[in-house]
Amino acid sequence: MKVAPKVILLFDDADGLGSAFYGALQPNLGSNLKILNNSFELSLERYGVKDRKASGQILHFLNANGLYEVSILLLQNYEPPILACALNEVLMSLAGVDFSTMPTLVVPFVVPESKLKLENRYLVTSEEYSVYGIKLGPTTDVTQDLSSTLQKPPPSMKINHENLACLLHLANVIKLPTLVLIGRSSQHLLHKTNKEELEVIYAIGERLASISSLNFAKEKMAWKPTETTRDAEEPWRALYG
Repeated sequence: MKVAPKVILLFDDADGLGSAFYGALQPNLGSNLKILNNSFELSLERYGVKDRKASGQILHFLNANGLYEVSILLLQNYEPPILACALNEVLMSLAGVDFSTMPTLVVPFVVPESKLKLENRYLVTSEEYSVYGIKLGPTTDVTQDLSSTLQKPPPSMKINHENLACLLHLANVIKLPTLVLIGRSSQHLLHKTNKEELEVIYAIGERLASISSLNFAKEKMAWKPTETTRDAEEPWRALYG
């Protein structure tokens, strides 16, 4: 899979936040970046899955010389155990065979408090620490610069979020240079959002845009989460440790 040296990975899951980020990240006004839309489809036959593929959309941003500056991947929504297979295939494809040319991966999550457990003494409400950062794999300029502005999650943090737990496990094993952004929401994302949640989402969007000459256009963030009354159970979470 051909991608830029900087890659933003988004999940096109049920709450629609990944696709909202995908549409809101645009070149800065006056930027010479050009947009190239593409798609990807990776076989899952090595996992014994013959009727599904790891697929999604890719948005490439190219500079005036035609060089890829940043790529945004929007991975199709999958449920376990296909989720682990599809995500592993995407990460392996990004890593390639030459460690010296591995891209830097940035992955955002906004996680409801019911799926991100913290002890009371670690709960921080100030805007400065609204987003946590987890750095995995070799350090790059991107992961170092971004992580220096984020609070590190406490060791006691328990993650009960399927996509996040799977991503952390696989990226750590593959040793892909990765920075995971985690915004902690005060309620389930599929409920009506409040001002605090939107501030967390906007803070993540601004950080995603900062890795290149991108702009996070809040007004283009078409996101209308569907209400639900209860969290979906995730019986496969134990697979990821």
